[in-house]
Amino acid sequence: MPTTRRALLAAAPALAFAGAAEAQPAWPARPIRLIVPFSAGGAADSAARVITPHMTEKLGQNFLVENRTGASGSLGGNEVARATDGHTFLWDASSHLVNPALLPRLPFDYATAFTPISLVVTFPSAVAVKNDFPARTLAEFVAAAKARPGAVTVGTQGNATAGHLGLIAFARRAGIEVIHVPYRGGAAAAQDLAGGAIDAVFTTLVSAGPVVDGGRARFLAVGTAERVESRPDVPTIAESGFAGFESNEWAGLFGPAGTPPAVVQAMSDALVSAVAVPSIRQRLIQIGCVPLATRPDDFARFVREGREAMATLVREANIRAE
Repeated sequence: MPTTRRALLAAAPALAFAGAAEAQPAWPARPIRLIVPFSAGGAADSAARVITPHMTEKLGQNFLVENRTGASGSLGGNEVARATDGHTFLWDASSHLVNPALLPRLPFDYATAFTPISLVVTFPSAVAVKNDFPARTLAEFVAAAKARPGAVTVGTQGNATAGHLGLIAFARRAGIEVIHVPYRGGAAAAQDLAGGAIDAVFTTLVSAGPVVDGGRARFLAVGTAERVESRPDVPTIAESGFAGFESNEWAGLFGPAGTPPAVVQAMSDALVSAVAVPSIRQRLIQIGCVPLATRPDDFARFVREGREAMATLVREANIRAE
């Protein structure tokens, strides 16, 4: 039976769609590079390596975690900002919000170079003190700091990190003056705390946990809104006399600017699926994370508001990059 003109016209949209589908290769078409701008074994890197095996299963391609450290995380950020292969993503943290205020001459703009996909986990911050420090509560720590202005030493994971900014915010709120001691990572700060070289740390539970568990330091409070499941006996800073105070590190997933919505959705779905797996969720909790896997719109709002807040804090506290 001959094909009529009407039948050809009716079939045209379907044929055009089929041609477009053939022109667009399936995604992902090859392994996915996940750039982590922090050292291997740290909090952000550890969370990525817990989650990515499930994402490999979900999306059908391997996730290759690459640690690109340097320049407060901006070297890794630049690697993703200029990526055009459709298979390179950024696993970033709070430096993503702080760097625009500290590093004005970057070759890219944090506000426009990336597509927010998900706030995957948070890393509760914590105040911990060395064993012989004369404070068993946060209130006692504040009293000790007020009794010796500018004498109590507090280590963080580095200048302009989440720990440093959290310490500044807390010291302002508590009305205390302490000496900030920046380290190259929270684990190094925790080790000096355990050895008695510094009085306290304001860093993540992940970093300080081992020395506390080893009996060489003790927690006073955590910076989350609610008590942490893995440390239910440690009160929050908020319930220790500083209502509403919250300060934590986090890790989130970004694509380069212009990442197709379908790819954003696929990555978001894979992350939501991953943190819902009981074994993965439990492992994240064990290493000190709070699993979230928020959706893109929520993460974009978090990034936008956080960038504005950090810019204000950096300016008012006169923080400078090292």
